[in-house]
Amino acid sequence: MSLETFRAETRSWLEANCPASMRTPMAADEYPGGGRRARYKNSETKDWMALCASKGFTAPTWPTEYGGAGLNVDEAQILRQEMARIKARPPLVGMGLSMIGPALVEFGTDAQKSEHLPKIASGEIWWCQGYSEPGSGSDLASLQTRAVSDGDDYVINGQKVWTSGADKADWIFCLVRTDPSAPKHNGITFILFDMDQAGVTVKPIKLISGLSPFCETFFEDARALKKNVVGRVNEGWTVAKRLLQYERTMIGGGDGGSTRPKIADIAKSYLGESKGKLADIALRQEITQHAMDDRAFGLTVRRTSEESKSTKAPSFVSSMFKLYGTEQNMKRSELLLKAMGSQMLGWEGAGFDAEELDSTRAWLRTKANSIEGGTSEVQLNIIAKRVLSLPD
Repeated sequence: MSLETFRAETRSWLEANCPASMRTPMAADEYPGGGRRARYKNSETKDWMALCASKGFTAPTWPTEYGGAGLNVDEAQILRQEMARIKARPPLVGMGLSMIGPALVEFGTDAQKSEHLPKIASGEIWWCQGYSEPGSGSDLASLQTRAVSDGDDYVINGQKVWTSGADKADWIFCLVRTDPSAPKHNGITFILFDMDQAGVTVKPIKLISGLSPFCETFFEDARALKKNVVGRVNEGWTVAKRLLQYERTMIGGGDGGSTRPKIADIAKSYLGESKGKLADIALRQEITQHAMDDRAFGLTVRRTSEESKSTKAPSFVSSMFKLYGTEQNMKRSELLLKAMGSQMLGWEGAGFDAEELDSTRAWLRTKANSIEGGTSEVQLNIIAKRVLSLPD
């Protein structure tokens, strides 16, 4: 099938099947993520996810046998563009799609792929990440959560922090220390286990945004089947590093398919127009520069995808995507603040509409962008060493 034909068929299907309610922006506390604990504000959210899953559009580039659509890079880009054209909400998001799923495609056994990937693509299971600990953030390899062998299981004790969505998650992909005598980058194992057990306790952390997407997670004799070790025992750092590249690419964005309203359109509604252009000349120049940078970034990501078609995962250039993409996202909120003024500083009460209150919380949430997935300082070190080959 030609790309033109694929675009036409995809456009026709989306127009016929995407409900009007799924062509509106999501609220700050909405998660189209599925899972056993999902609570849908709108029943059409679940229906939209199920409909797209039936086409493989929740995980478009995954093989069809695992719930994907088997699309190539160009076809997947067209799908994103056509969804953005009608402002369609993503039918499914989360770490299952963007992180553990791709890692399983690369490192998982056939049995692990068959068990977990279809449940991710259908939205049946929602995942969270067990990486950071109270004493192990940027120095992640110093983690101390222990896993001790017990028959067909590992018994896990320890604590994780900043486990995004843990209060809604069904399963966790987790780094545990299986050999405490080994050097810190060794003796770490990557394992999957069910969160719905007596040995797992989750406590949401309330953020400055007023939301609680991050959590503390405690393990007290939690159990994980040994068959769910991904990669080799004591060699989980290899899997962990690769998964971080997927995560950083996801956080950075830059795929050119954003459904968010244009900054210029929002600014015009607050500051007015002059001859069809934003009246504030200085802000207009800043917004134009940001749009140009976004476009250049999207093309860079696309070029890198084309150049790496023969590889299985993003390279260390994912650190550049994460660094630049998060800077762009934070800049977007700052520009919106300049445009909306005090209307983007509301917290509650009369005088602010729902979108303005969401914008306030989204702006505050961006303060974590330069920290999550590895701080900007860590990314600069990786770029210097791994991308530019600069000396120590």
